Amino acid sequence: MDDNKRFRYSTMDELIADIEKFNLDIPFSHDLAPLREKIELNGKTIGNRLAIHPMEGCDSTPDGAPGELTTRRYMRYTKGKAGLIWFEATAINEKGRANDQQLFLNERTVGDFSLLINRMREEADEGGTPSPYQVLQLSHAGRFGDHKIIAIHDEKLDKLAKVEPSCPVISDRELEELESAYMNVARLAKQAGFDAVDVKSCHRYLLSELLGAREREDKFGGSYENRTRLIKEVVTKIKREVGIEVAIRLNISDFLEYPIGWGVNEKGEVDLSEPLKLVGELRDMGVRLINVTAGSPYINAYISRPADGEARKYTPPEYPLLGVERLIKLSREVQENFKDITVVATGLSWLREFAPYVASGMVEKGYAKIAGFGRMAFAYPDFAKDILHNKGMDKRKVCITCIRCAELKAHRKITGCVIRDSEIYLKPYRDIEKREGE
Repeated sequence: MDDNKRFRYSTMDELIADIEKFNLDIPFSHDLAPLREKIELNGKTIGNRLAIHPMEGCDSTPDGAPGELTTRRYMRYTKGKAGLIWFEATAINEKGRANDQQLFLNERTVGDFSLLINRMREEADEGGTPSPYQVLQLSHAGRFGDHKIIAIHDEKLDKLAKVEPSCPVISDRELEELESAYMNVARLAKQAGFDAVDVKSCHRYLLSELLGAREREDKFGGSYENRTRLIKEVVTKIKREVGIEVAIRLNISDFLEYPIGWGVNEKGEVDLSEPLKLVGELRDMGVRLINVTAGSPYINAYISRPADGEARKYTPPEYPLLGVERLIKLSREVQENFKDITVVATGLSWLREFAPYVASGMVEKGYAKIAGFGRMAFAYPDFAKDILHNKGMDKRKVCITCIRCAELKAHRKITGCVIRDSEIYLKPYRDIEKREGE
């Protein structure tokens, strides 16, 4: 199976045959009814079991407000009828922006966010469907932003992110000051009308990096208690002082070496004891929505985004179906340990038109309560409507996991599906190819 790293299934039976042949923990169901079920969360009703993951479009206005393409994207998602829309990474302060095209919620832009939220709810009402549950992802880009703010030094990661050896590590005082920034943005999110905020802790951005900061010698490094301190303090203060529901997109493992890796042990093996402990503590603090993910698109993209890739640019080191199984198993581990939490699963887009049957199998068997899609939403924003009302996905519309959208984001171009939305995104992609060819 490892010799063929591209999607090669023409029927569901062929996919099931490989799942059984290689004894993979990938459930499936021919009955899509479980995806149509409603779910209660934090006193509100989510209309179905389908979600859109936070996928950055790099299309904000200079001050961080939703731009024209941002609005287009989220209105298309709303018309697509997914029950939960997890808004893309939105910076908590200017230095936390990944780039100057990333969303940034602040006093100047809160009105624009509110306008978008209201338009989405009006669209849902006009379409006769419940308003989507809307989560805003609060983000600090850390080492992957322009300001190169790091929690630790590591030779490989520093080289990857172009961090100079002389770059200072963020201090305790500066980390403590970030608590206020998270609080302020959470207040603005509540003012704008979001149902919840996500204290983003994944993919080795700043909070995620702190989780692996074993060699940091201060209040926020070393012991488990110190490495998880900032996340828990931010969650506690938002819950207590802002009064908006808190969710979290969490790396269950970085799949990096010890000591910098989270969710690994000294032998370099995946070890979920600390991540599961953190999930339990967050649950006790009132967090009831967790989006499970792993790895980093900058470091080990095949972990977080199983993909076919492009032969001339990227070939995954494993058959992507193995990556799909890995993410499914991580979702299952969290959901089965914490049945009172709503787990949103990831990693399903590679399955193309067969993804709904795996998603339904996961919900049916209790591997997750909601199935989320990221790249698929770029390519096919109304996928949920087709699953719910047309009994499946149209294979002519599905994401083919070619990673072109990731290339656009990496080059800070407006980001979307080059294949299915070529009228808008093909030209900026051609510009990248032209520049690389010079």
